[in-house]
Amino acid sequence: MRPDETALKLPPAKNGDTEFTLIGLAAGLPSITGSHTEFAAKGQFVRLRLVVTNTGTSSVLFDTGRQLLVDDQGVAHPPEEQAVIIKRQPRQFDLGHGVRVEFDLYWDIPKDRKPVTLRAFGGPSITDMKNLTGTDIRL
Repeated sequence: MRPDETALKLPPAKNGDTEFTLIGLAAGLPSITGSHTEFAAKGQFVRLRLVVTNTGTSSVLFDTGRQLLVDDQGVAHPPEEQAVIIKRQPRQFDLGHGVRVEFDLYWDIPKDRKPVTLRAFGGPSITDMKNLTGTDIRL
């Protein structure tokens, strides 16, 4: 774990053929720094370290932009795209059979809110081509 991170000891959760393991959470970050810039939050940045694993038999097109952070007032926030770019984290990738990928996601939420749930979307699968229903994972 990084110094500003809280270890998460949650059981893995599935959405379709994708398994999510949440391993670290940092909230209240006023800014982030990349190789070329510092970027201030409008509210606070929340960083979630996660591992996604394809448990199915086919590849899954995984879209990090679909992963929503739900705050303590029930508002769902999409990832902060500039933060993801600055930190050079993946946006969309092909998750092959049995492949595990570990990465960070960033959200910018109001300062007075707390992150409570990740609404995770694993991607289209043979049994759910549209993947419209996410899986809620309590933090």
